Amino acid sequence: ILQLVEALGFCLENTDPRTRGRGIQLLSQVLLECHSLLQEKEVLHLVLFYENRLQDHHLMIPSVLQGLRALSLCEALAPGLAVSVLKAIFQEVHVQSLLQQDRYTVYSIITNFMATREEELKGLGADFTFGFIQVMDGEKDPRNLMVAFQIVRDLIVRNYALGPFVEELFEVTSCYFPIDFTPPPNDPHGIQREDLILSLRAVLASTPQFAEFLLPLLIEKMDSDLQSAKLDSLQTLTACCAIYGQKELQEFLPSLWSSLRREVSAAKPLRNVPYAGMANANPISDCRHHLCEPDMKLVWPSAKLLQAAASASLRTYHRLTHSILPLLLEQYNKHSQSSQRRTILEMLLGFLELQQKWGHIEEDESTLLSLQETVCSVVFSALTDPSVQLQLVGIRALTVLGSLQGWCLTSPGEAEGRVCIVNITPPALFPPGSEAAMEAAGSLAPAYPKVFSGRMVPRLGEELQSEREEESSRDLHSLQQRCLQALAAVSTHTSIVRETVPVLLQHLRNVQKGSEAGNAREIVSVCQSLHRVALQCQQDAEGCWYYHQAVVPCLLAMAVQAATQESSHPLVSKALLEEEVLTAMVPVISAATTHLSPELAAQSVSHVVPLFLDGEVSFLPQNSFPCSFQPFEDGECLEPQRRLVALLMAFVCSLPLNVVIPQQERLLRELLALSCSCSCPFTATTASKCFAGLVNKHPAGQQLDEILQLAVNRMEPGLTEGPHRIQALTLLLWVTKALVLRYHPLSSHLTDKLLGLLSDVELGPTAADGFSLLMAESPDVLHKGCHADVRIMFRQRFFTDNVPKLVQGFHGAGADVKANYLKSLSHVLNHLPKPVLVTELPTLLSLLLEALSCSDRVVQLSTLSCLQPLLLEAPQIMSLHIDTLVTKFLSLTSSPAMAVRIAALRCAHALTSLPTIVLLPYKARVIRALAKPLDDKKRLVRKEAVAARGEWFLVGSPGR
Repeated sequence: ILQLVEALGFCLENTDPRTRGRGIQLLSQVLLECHSLLQEKEVLHLVLFYENRLQDHHLMIPSVLQGLRALSLCEALAPGLAVSVLKAIFQEVHVQSLLQQDRYTVYSIITNFMATREEELKGLGADFTFGFIQVMDGEKDPRNLMVAFQIVRDLIVRNYALGPFVEELFEVTSCYFPIDFTPPPNDPHGIQREDLILSLRAVLASTPQFAEFLLPLLIEKMDSDLQSAKLDSLQTLTACCAIYGQKELQEFLPSLWSSLRREVSAAKPLRNVPYAGMANANPISDCRHHLCEPDMKLVWPSAKLLQAAASASLRTYHRLTHSILPLLLEQYNKHSQSSQRRTILEMLLGFLELQQKWGHIEEDESTLLSLQETVCSVVFSALTDPSVQLQLVGIRALTVLGSLQGWCLTSPGEAEGRVCIVNITPPALFPPGSEAAMEAAGSLAPAYPKVFSGRMVPRLGEELQSEREEESSRDLHSLQQRCLQALAAVSTHTSIVRETVPVLLQHLRNVQKGSEAGNAREIVSVCQSLHRVALQCQQDAEGCWYYHQAVVPCLLAMAVQAATQESSHPLVSKALLEEEVLTAMVPVISAATTHLSPELAAQSVSHVVPLFLDGEVSFLPQNSFPCSFQPFEDGECLEPQRRLVALLMAFVCSLPLNVVIPQQERLLRELLALSCSCSCPFTATTASKCFAGLVNKHPAGQQLDEILQLAVNRMEPGLTEGPHRIQALTLLLWVTKALVLRYHPLSSHLTDKLLGLLSDVELGPTAADGFSLLMAESPDVLHKGCHADVRIMFRQRFFTDNVPKLVQGFHGAGADVKANYLKSLSHVLNHLPKPVLVTELPTLLSLLLEALSCSDRVVQLSTLSCLQPLLLEAPQIMSLHIDTLVTKFLSLTSSPAMAVRIAALRCAHALTSLPTIVLLPYKARVIRALAKPLDDKKRLVRKEAVAARGEWFLVGSPGR
């Protein structure tokens, strides 16, 4: 530094101020680069030099300030120098006459010293505050204001002395309120109006000392005609009320309350701003009479004000509810119209929900407890009212009451009593499409398990078993459907599960014995309810084991009974063996198994696997079957039994990883043989999935290698020729997926085999669709929920290994099979995480665009689904192909397939995210083309067309 100063001597001592300025500028730039290396003595001499230069010609001031900013960053700054620098700046520099960048430099110097020399600056007392006020006074640039507002807030929060300058500090900041700033287009600094608003609000709400100046200003702005000024004032007032106390607010409460009440009563959008800070006012006297008006015009605004005030503190809540709740209950009984009662009950509900916020009810304070009987009476009357809307509000109120501590929903004099929830048992309050009552029952059941078990569950069971001759079959099915849903909804406690599960299983047995054509649909409904119960009791070990013991053997027994029936009872066995029903039973058994402890799972698997391998039925209830159960034996008559492999799959593929499966090698061989030889597609597919699920969890080693080699030896001949090529391909797909998920080395060989099949005329389209299976999440097997071995980023690895092969195969394929490669590529890209896809987009986009010309609708839909997010995430790359994209998307809006038309319109909509200059040449053409789908026969297509066309109309408009 000494050598540099000596070398600059001629410039620094030159009589020309411009030459001196250039010398100081160079020195300051060097200091900014090496300030951390300076010694204390060097810093001292440089500070004295720069302070002296502040008195020099005004052309030199910007360079001097840059040097001082560098010195303010020095760790070797001696005590007292920070104060000396700031005093020099306050005395010698008229900051607001400088350019924006130079003013920013001054703010940076102050910020640096406040961060590192706080105690020294506090030693200046109020002089530092006064000096900063002079620096900031008149600032207009938003970049500088963001820093200045932060400095003011730090002055207050860090307890710098404000002295007699509180009002001056308030004036120098409040002059910007409310913020009126519109950022210029393409602003590189990114400062928005909201940023300035929040920064200023943080200043104004930072200290109660501003209250006497700020509150009159807020009242004035709240009476303004500008909506933005009103909203800003209300939000600032909300922030201030969290800091100000009663002492600061007391004087202005009447005026504030008057302004707030006027705003809310005007029923404008601003009424939604929180008013909790006004709890110090007296809202009761002003709002009480509105609650009693016959026309009820101002009921809602008044209730919202009262609820906002009640949310301020527990004490305020008690005072308001003591006065208002009896009045609301009186008004409810006074009015007879359901609409008026609903309004009053919704207001009452608002106060009940506030009680949830404050927690436990103290008996000596709570108005709610003293009014318990009256409130229950009102809620009961709402539950039985003919008006569905009033019923729904009553159900919500009932749910809240049930969750309140210290609140009893039982009648006096009964140990468990009669919970009012029995009033919402069927059929009155389970209207089709309404979930409110069932949600209420589910939330209340854990609090009153005995009442639900003893009263509601039996009534629901009676409804299921009743047969009303006067009702049509559709109405009866609808009622039974709601009863099944209700039984599942209330099964949120183990003791209730023990009551509901037998009811559901008994209903399932009754349905199985029926002979109507709708049996399959009813069985599926029961299975859906059983599945919901299983999910709700998974976290409770006792309930989970009870459910498993009760449900799994029962379902297996019923299915085995149906499968072993002789031809003399065809109708009995038909429903339970349908693909739809077995598919619905799979998630029930899976959910009942996934959360078992390893010990209990091992106990269960020791029964289920011998059932399928050896026909061991002794553990099943009602185990007297017409013939032996041998699903893996040969013979056409055993085809119904083979379909039950789906249930075996649901069980063994959901077991925890560390559970040992008895006779696993034999089971795998049997599944392998069945998957390759069975003529039933459903059975072959489930056997393949079961085999894949077991292979995925099988410990690595010689046994696994032997099984996989055996599978390859069975698959390869089957894929080449024969009647079971589709079955062999299905097995190949599922085994490949099982190995890809766990990064097994053989997965590469199997994937190459799959890639080779894309050029097969017969199997190519199916193999191409199989790539979606490899990449997508499987709902029943091979996912983390059933403890499958799923490695992280397997999709990215599959993409890296195989997409280059797909591209190469596409270029070398014949015209008749190119579509297979495009379909495969589209499926892989569609399931790839979008950040990964964006990086590979330039090399793959041409193939995706070519895929849009493919006549296969699956390829079109998959490609459109892939392109839509890319238009939003990679606009610059997509802009290079705008002409092709517009042409393809508009063409596909006329596709015969509705799903393709919708996807094409969504992509056309997403195009508007591209740069405006790219879109303008196509605007008129797109708007004309999108007029046609406005008349599409499908409503969903018309909806997308309206959204897309409206956005294209706005392309190029100001402010977009």
